[in-house]
Order: sequence, then C-alpha cells, then structure tokens
Amino acid sequence: MAARSVDVLVVGSGVVGRSLAFALTAAEPSVRVVLAGDTGGATPAASAAAGAMLSALGEVTDLGVRTRHGRLRTELAIEAAGRWPSWREQIRAQAAAAAPQHDGYGTGTFMILNAVSSALDDASFAAVARTADAYGLPCQETAPADIPGYRPLDNDRALRAWYLPDERFLDARVWLATLDAALAAQPNITRTPAGTLTAGRNGGYLLDTPEGVFTAPRSVVAAGAWTTPILEALDPDLPVVPVLAAAGTALSVTGPAPLPAVIRTPNRAYACGLHTVPQADGALYLGASAHPCLTPTARPTAAALRFLLDTALSQLDHTLAGAGITHTHHGNRPLTLDGHPVIGPTLREGLWVASGTHRDGLHASPVIAATLSDALLAPTTTTGPLPGPLAEFAPCRELIADLTIKEAAAEAAAHHAALASEARMRPPLTGAWPQALADGYAGQLDRAYASMPDGYIPPPDLAPLAYESTGPALAELAASHLARRDRAST
Repeated sequence: MAARSVDVLVVGSGVVGRSLAFALTAAEPSVRVVLAGDTGGATPAASAAAGAMLSALGEVTDLGVRTRHGRLRTELAIEAAGRWPSWREQIRAQAAAAAPQHDGYGTGTFMILNAVSSALDDASFAAVARTADAYGLPCQETAPADIPGYRPLDNDRALRAWYLPDERFLDARVWLATLDAALAAQPNITRTPAGTLTAGRNGGYLLDTPEGVFTAPRSVVAAGAWTTPILEALDPDLPVVPVLAAAGTALSVTGPAPLPAVIRTPNRAYACGLHTVPQADGALYLGASAHPCLTPTARPTAAALRFLLDTALSQLDHTLAGAGITHTHHGNRPLTLDGHPVIGPTLREGLWVASGTHRDGLHASPVIAATLSDALLAPTTTTGPLPGPLAEFAPCRELIADLTIKEAAAEAAAHHAALASEARMRPPLTGAWPQALADGYAGQLDRAYASMPDGYIPPPDLAPLAYESTGPALAELAASHLARRDRAST
C-alpha cells in the first residue's frame, strides 16, 4: 500500500496530542494532520483518568517557589489558566451541536490544611498565599466549617482553609469527548489507531498503522508515559530525557448533592493533593493516589484503593461511606527522569516531543498546543528554544537539578514524613522514637541518592524508585541517558 503524504504526524492521542491536532488545523485549515493513538480508552493513559483541576495556585508547593524551574512551572500554569475560558469556547464552538451540553466546568477551589498533615504541608499552604500575592491572584482565608460539602472526621478536620475563587475545573472525560467532537469537525484531521513510527529513507517520518501508512516531514511524539519506547525504537541514540510513569488511581462516587467547588489539600509527592472534583453528571471525583513506576501499569492496586478511600472518607466527607462507586479511574502520568516536561524540537530534524507534563498536562494543554502549533507552522523551521517558560524544557536538554544531592534527599525524606503523618503513624514516645524515625527516613534517602550515578539527582516524586527493588534499574536508566547525551554533545 502506498504511503499517504500529510504535513504533520501527531503520535499520541491524549489531551496534549488531541489539543495540538486541533490547534494546528484551526490555525491553518490547509494543514493535513494524522492523529494516531488509542481512541477507545483501552490504554490506561493519564488524560481519561484526570481530575481536571485547572489549577495555577492549587499546584503550588514550597519546593516549587524555592526553585527556578518550579517557578517556571507556576508561570506556565498561570498562563494556561488565563487561556482556558477562550480555549474552551473555541473547542465547544467547533464541536457545535455535537458538544456535550454539560462539561462540569466551574470555578472555585477550597484548599484545606488539616490535622493529618506535616510541616511540609504547612509550608506549601503558606506558599500558595505568597504566590497569589506575587501574581495578583485572589486567595481568601475562609472558615473550614463554611466549606460546602466538607464533612471530615473530627480528628482529621481542617485547621485553616484558603478559598481560591479563580481556580477552574471540569470533567476530564466529558472534555475529551468535546475535543473529539471538535476534531471530527476538522476535515483535515485523520484519526488512526496507534502505529509504528520510523525515520524515512529520504528524510521525514513514516507512521505504519492498521489503517494505512502515512508520511510527513514533521512528527510530534505526544504519547505520555509511552513516549520513551517510541523514541528509542525510532532512534536509540537520541538523548531525549526519558519519560517514566506515575501511576494514579481515582474514583467517581455518587454524592448526596452536587458540590459547587473543588476541595483539596496541598500538593506533594505520592499523593498529589487529596481532592474532590464535581463532575458533569453530579458525581464526585475522588483523587488521587500516586506511585512512580519505571513503566506504565495496567490497573489499580489494592494499596492505592485503600489509601484513597481511607483518606477521602476521613479528610473530606465521611458521609460518602455509603456512596456508590460508579467508576474506578486508573492512569499513568508521564513523569520524566528529572521531574520536568520535555516539550519542543529534538536534535533530529522534524522530530518534536510534547510529554513529561506529570500532573499538568490537561491544564497546560492550551499553552502547549498553541506554542507548538505556532512553531510548527512558522515560515522557517526552528530548532531553537520555544518562547516563555517552555524554553527551559527542551527534550534534549541537560537533566535539571535545582537542589544538591543532599538537599534533594532531605526534601524526599520530608515528603515521606508527611505521608507517614497522613497515615497516622504514631511512634512510641520512649527511646526518642520520633527522632529515630525521622533519622531513618533521612538515612534511607541519603543512601538511595548516593547510589545514583554522578550527574543524576532524582526528584522527590521518583525517590521510591531509588530505594525500592527498582533502584539498580533506575540507576542504569540514568547512566544510560547521561552516556547517550555525552555522545550526542561530542
């Protein structure tokens, strides 16, 4: 079968890939785009399992405000927040009558600082208010008892709460359906199942799918947690920062009454902020667990479900004990080796990447789609940095390390201590056990970080991979990438 020639291949049909395909054809209707990937929800990708908190302030952490790249991520989130109202209207207008009537879109987030927390949560809670003040965004202190639908156990009740009136949210599943309707209305977009991407003999790229072979001078790999295997099969010497997985589980449950706003705790590793998000059908989304993995996982674990149910019922609403579970969501967030996105052109002509967004992909999708679309449609091809905050997150960049190895290990230990507090670990009060436990975390993380190759400092979200049985494999992955990058730079 002869290959069909198009202008751009988009490999990966999550929210970033779909948004990019739409942005390309909306900006230039003559551009022919192939969007390849799972269209039936069989792949446990991040988009279909997302909570879709369109959060700028809600994702702020103490570590983020203390580090250069953390602040850039905040700038990216704030820019995305400003684009969402017009982006949503543009997508819905293109989808027209096929757009779902209700998409769960709303505004307002209550961030709670509750009794089962730690000093790490205190610091991030304070960082939210400082960031709001720095960017002129509203952040109002409110009485926890006044939060609608908030019914924690007394032992787990909030001590303080912010109300963030400009933070938005929507139903991720309905949003994907809206995007699909908008894409179907674009005549120059071809949807196909996933295929094999290879380099063309005379330049450009070939995509072999069950529905035919397509060729294009440019390809964008936006395959989430499946990005790295695609790139390695295409070019094993390409030094793109590897993308791993952060498995996450959430639940949709019936609620006594629809919530008017999001309720959440501060963000941190291994829990990503406990949250409940109103859904388009009146259900409540409860999320989410977080566990780093070397490769994507296929289904939830018993531990993830136990953690989620225990924390959500005790910290958010104990009356949901009798709620019906309508859906279990499981997805794999794309998390890079250094914890930061990989977005932009690679060292191969015509090959681009848009992945590694971790928790931010859906929220940042309007900015990523518009920025990449502008660059791909520019009169002259560029391999330089993208504008704005994305400039620092080029796919073939050096690994980002805003902390020293000692600082990073201490930060990871603090996240472990916070998780222990949330799990109500109560050490004996004899023999200095509280300090011994803290020292144990610190020692464990110091040893784990010391076992990594020179030049690699894991972010806190990946720390368990360094000390669990996966430690040698993580070290090997990092060493292999560093060697590949050294070869590419000589």
